[in-house]
Amino acid sequence: LYLLFQGLRQISQRTISTASRRQFENRVPEKQKLFQEDNGIPVHLKGGVMDALLYKVTMGLAVFGTAYVVYELLVASMPKKQK
Repeated sequence: LYLLFQGLRQISQRTISTASRRQFENRVPEKQKLFQEDNGIPVHLKGGVMDALLYKVTMGLAVFGTAYVVYELLVASMPKKQK
């Protein structure tokens, strides 16, 4: 148990120390400019092709789910036939 704890402590220290050495470019001003631009595109689609794809997939799943729920409600509301 002690060795496991020591191993976990070494892993956590290693990830913390290596993460602090990396320098990432600050892209926040670019994103702010992109999302604040008044070009008529809704904010949830301004991210590009991936945003449009995710939006369409989400809408498709919502429509399919709604249709499936309505179908199941109709099936549940019909009386079962007696033999």
